[in-house]
Amino acid sequence: MTFKKNQAIVLGLVLVVIASVTVLISWSGDERNIVRELQEEPTISVYINDTGQIQEMKLEEYIAGVVAGEMFPDWPVEAYAAQAIFARSFTMDFISTGGVKDKYGADVSTSIEETQAFNPDAVTEEIKKGVEMTRGEVMTYDNRYVRGWFHAYSGGVTARAKEGLDYQEEEPPFTVSRKLPENSYVPDEVKEWTVQYSAAELRNLLSRTGVNVGDIRSIEITERGPTERITQITVTGTQGEATVSGPEFRLAVDSTKMKSTLVHDFTFQDGVLTITGTGYGHGVGLSQWDAFMLAKDGKSPEEIVETFFEGIKIRKIYD
Repeated sequence: MTFKKNQAIVLGLVLVVIASVTVLISWSGDERNIVRELQEEPTISVYINDTGQIQEMKLEEYIAGVVAGEMFPDWPVEAYAAQAIFARSFTMDFISTGGVKDKYGADVSTSIEETQAFNPDAVTEEIKKGVEMTRGEVMTYDNRYVRGWFHAYSGGVTARAKEGLDYQEEEPPFTVSRKLPENSYVPDEVKEWTVQYSAAELRNLLSRTGVNVGDIRSIEITERGPTERITQITVTGTQGEATVSGPEFRLAVDSTKMKSTLVHDFTFQDGVLTITGTGYGHGVGLSQWDAFMLAKDGKSPEEIVETFFEGIKIRKIYD
């Protein structure tokens, strides 16, 4: 497919970002993130990490830069619009709880580790159109902003937070596992992937997370979740045994290589671990390649967002 070839380099760069960063969901009794209608579009302050400067801009201008930083070029407008709802919801919640005022004196920063990816130079007319389609729209639950998780590709089924992320708090009421149709738009290297690690390589990678069992003698899956994602792995070595959660193991061995925990084959033989799986990312919330498919199928941005969460309400908080 020509589309896939043209997107290969950009895909790799963006998926590295998606695989490495977890976007948190906030839902609690905190009064600060209650959703209120606004008389006009907010102006926000943005700390530019590269220069140390603070710029003021309208929220929609900032959201366009975020969508450009988080997604791929040449995608359907409806997919951009759905991502804009996520980005806007995250931003409003983030600002309502203090933003980065204490650190920089600003509402948000351009650091993906602190807030969201931001790439205004990559904003296209299609991205602008997508953002405008959902202008002022945010995702809410119980009249509070929702910070939505997203990932690159679900592998055909999304997961709830405890399974996909080893989420330690109570499962948010709006997360849901969804089965999705076969997706013909997903690149081959995301739909099916294989990676190998030597025992020595694994020992070194795992030791960085505090797992020290000596020379590895065996490694096996000891628990899977409802969608068959790996939730626990047991590693046995010359100096003992340790258990690691599936998400923690994936991050330890490089989440751009072990692309997800939705694994078909996990074999340790002759000192080599071979893993074969599908999907890219933690699998919780919006799946970007499935959003692409849904947009191609004629779904609205709001319908795309509602596919991946349960019981949420999309509200327009300013015109």
